[in-house]
Amino acid sequence: MIGQTISHYKILEKLGEGGMGVVYKAEDINLKRTVALKFLPKGLQAHELEQARFLQEAQAASALNHPNICAIHTLGEYEGRQFIDMEFVDGKTLKQVFPIQNMPEAITYAIQIAEALQEAHNHGIVHRDVKPENIMLNTKKQIKVMDFGLAKLKGSLKLTRTSSTVGTLAYMAPEQIRGEEADSRCDIFSFGIVLYEMLTGYLPFRGEHEAAMMYSIMNEEPQPISHFRVEVPSFITSAIERALQKDPALRYQTMQEMIHDLKTLSRDTNLSPKQEKSIVVLPFENLSPDPDQEYFSDGLTEEVISDLSAVRSLRVISRSSAMTFKGTKKKVPEIARELNVRYVLEGSVRKAENSLRITAQLIDAANDFHLWAEKFSGTIDDVFDVQEKVSRAIVTALKLKLTPEESRKIAERPIDNVAAYQCYLRANVEIWQFEQNSLDRARVHLQTGLDILGPNALLYSAMGMVYFQYVNIGVEQEDYIEKAKEYSEKALALDPDSPQGHFIMGMIGGAFWGNSQEWIRQLKTALAINPNYIDALRFTAGPYIISFGKLAAAKTFMQRLQEIDPLDPFNHTIQGMYLIIDGQYAAALDPLRRSYEADPDNPMSQFFFATALLHEKRFDEAFSVIDRAAKVAPENACTKFSLMLRYSLQNDREKTLREMTPEFQKTSRRDHQWSYFVAIPLALLDAREESLDWLENAVNKGFINYPELERNPYLDNLRDEERFKKLLKRVRHEWEHFEV
Repeated sequence: MIGQTISHYKILEKLGEGGMGVVYKAEDINLKRTVALKFLPKGLQAHELEQARFLQEAQAASALNHPNICAIHTLGEYEGRQFIDMEFVDGKTLKQVFPIQNMPEAITYAIQIAEALQEAHNHGIVHRDVKPENIMLNTKKQIKVMDFGLAKLKGSLKLTRTSSTVGTLAYMAPEQIRGEEADSRCDIFSFGIVLYEMLTGYLPFRGEHEAAMMYSIMNEEPQPISHFRVEVPSFITSAIERALQKDPALRYQTMQEMIHDLKTLSRDTNLSPKQEKSIVVLPFENLSPDPDQEYFSDGLTEEVISDLSAVRSLRVISRSSAMTFKGTKKKVPEIARELNVRYVLEGSVRKAENSLRITAQLIDAANDFHLWAEKFSGTIDDVFDVQEKVSRAIVTALKLKLTPEESRKIAERPIDNVAAYQCYLRANVEIWQFEQNSLDRARVHLQTGLDILGPNALLYSAMGMVYFQYVNIGVEQEDYIEKAKEYSEKALALDPDSPQGHFIMGMIGGAFWGNSQEWIRQLKTALAINPNYIDALRFTAGPYIISFGKLAAAKTFMQRLQEIDPLDPFNHTIQGMYLIIDGQYAAALDPLRRSYEADPDNPMSQFFFATALLHEKRFDEAFSVIDRAAKVAPENACTKFSLMLRYSLQNDREKTLREMTPEFQKTSRRDHQWSYFVAIPLALLDAREESLDWLENAVNKGFINYPELERNPYLDNLRDEERFKKLLKRVRHEWEHFEV
């Protein structure tokens, strides 16, 4: 056909050929423009099904007007042969440019593809054949999604034969392979495969033959992207992992949710390669004859992490993230890629009676090269000296220059007794479970440590946090606040520069005394002393998000948490809280789901995940989470807030008020966040005066989150009330003048 004139088109060259058509480059003689003409192959002309699909492609694509979708101009026929006149795209298929090394560029392409598919979904069109060969990249680096030949139009006739599947096998969703009715979520799965391949150059699911490929898609999990590329940001890998969930209900439910994550998090993330020096200290392996000596190796790991964290020029992964690799079979380069670090320290501890043998080796994960290795032998009394030697050897190997202050901190011994320190470690894990039995265990551990060691600032401050948490979860009252204050003052008396002591004093002042500025001042003091103090980072980000509505200020702390503690589920909770307060309820589901799945019995994870689900009207799923919370910790404050929100949305006043026991009300009135959480279900029940009483109490106690009060749809019943208008005006003034 090259050189022929068909109708008013001059055929210039053949561009390609596939199962559903032959495509030619042509000149539209009338309009003086270059177009692409797609002809149904001659052998398929007589087949009614293929003709119907061909027509459907024209109908589907012509209904869409989007810069990232290849435009359809018209449908024509020449000598009984149908063709589609469509936009000519001068460029390459996405397949031809894989893998894409430039990360910002790759994310830009991903967003363009997603927006094109969202446009189709908005018009009731499911593409069903999303693959790199059907995505063009033009010379202006603009994406064009094309080939809607297998598209499923809402309300159209089903064009597949019984028991047949449509699409390209390597990019099919599991439900497509099973021959089930496909909706937009199958495009999301296929898009996840495209993104995975775009970044790595490899398909996530592979097989030497069709049956093996089907099995892989249906049953296997892909290799982590970090196995191929360490620099891919965690938010990208998380988005792809969610898109590739085999159960459609666990994927993004709309492409818009995924677009939000890609846009928002790429905007908030520095995508430039980092040149900083970074390290993870893997849990030291316990080689002792007695497996109960595990506490000893964990204590050594914690001490080395603490020492190295004092070095400002070194990014050190936190203990909570490092400990996720305890007993792992993963290779060092894979771990480094997952955490985005350059160096890995691994070692072992053998303790038999009073003798001690420690080995340690520092590895450059970029080339799996051992920079330094050493063996240390001695007695149990030498352990902290050995720990310091290990830390200083790493500093030397990495050619880091210590300031006098950093050198002093490495030499410090906050707790110089191994058994007492293990008590502290065990207690610290229990403190953050937000559950009474855990706090009971933490208190016993800490008291044991104090019995062993005597007065100690670190143990005192941890005990203060235990008593704070008792009140924070609603199981105790004023006398425990006084105990928290007492222990914190003891810690600061022993060590005025105790970051833990300043942290707990700030938490008490902010949560129970309504002194918001003092709260932030104390937390910032703690971070000035130790910029890598995980708890202070979390609870500075948290108040900025929930209490003060200062989201821009919170981002700095959230970013630091992501850098040094990327694997802790609590950080997903903070991200979800941020998105809820920002009114992005659908986007909040992903991080909150990850937090919940990592720790499904944590009342705080349950509460925020259920809250996001309820805002999205996904009631069955939300009620399931709340029911679990009610079984696990029925008296926990977070559980009560969840139940009250559920009952009020169901307009069940009796059950809502039943949760508000006198003891619970007493605790809630003392806390500004709790007062706000009580006000919301009362507003939903249209109990306006009661709700406004609680809101005013929240504000008086320090709740000045103006954006949240202005935006939350659950407060709509109050918006015509003069009390609410005056309160909102007051909060806006305080919010605007709050010193961050």
